[in-house]
Amino acid sequence: MSGFAVLAVLGFGVAYIGPMTATSPRAQAAEVAPISLYASTIANAQAYLAASDQTVGLGRDGVVYSVYVTPKPTPTPTPSAAKGSSSSSSSWSPPFVAPDPGTAQSIAYGMVQQRGWGDDEFACLVALWNKESGWRVGAYNAGSGAYGIPQALPGSKMASAGSDWETNPATQIAWGLGYIGGRYSSPCGAWSHSQSTGWY
Repeated sequence: MSGFAVLAVLGFGVAYIGPMTATSPRAQAAEVAPISLYASTIANAQAYLAASDQTVGLGRDGVVYSVYVTPKPTPTPTPSAAKGSSSSSSSWSPPFVAPDPGTAQSIAYGMVQQRGWGDDEFACLVALWNKESGWRVGAYNAGSGAYGIPQALPGSKMASAGSDWETNPATQIAWGLGYIGGRYSSPCGAWSHSQSTGWY
């Protein structure tokens, strides 16, 4: 068994080393021929391109073939959602997050449920008033004069919901939900309008 292994190793060695030590003119020519062939081909191609000023058609036996590519069909546009539509037709709806107890959002969540609006509507309200005021009772926009959580313009409009409109989040939220319900039907309607125009 060991004799066979020795013979196998010697056989592989001769097969590997043999071609490397060959110095015949034929072996040297085989190494040079591909390079010479490539160089001569490139030279001929460059000479042909330099001498040719006109476009040469592709063909066989004097017959020229033309290639026809079928054009891609024009895509049919998909209808976009109408501005001011509810969140069910918009491409993105804010996610619902349960409010922390004792916060302005918690007060709003109770009022939203009393109006019969679901968690999806509350999520739109949270996104809307995050954008408008960050849910801060004293938020004031010096450029427009808007005030409070719902950014009433002017802020004194909220007095219709209570005399403590400047400091009470419940009063501001009650007024804001009344405004949203009367003008946009729901918080998601107001959110959609705000997304398309920048205001509500």
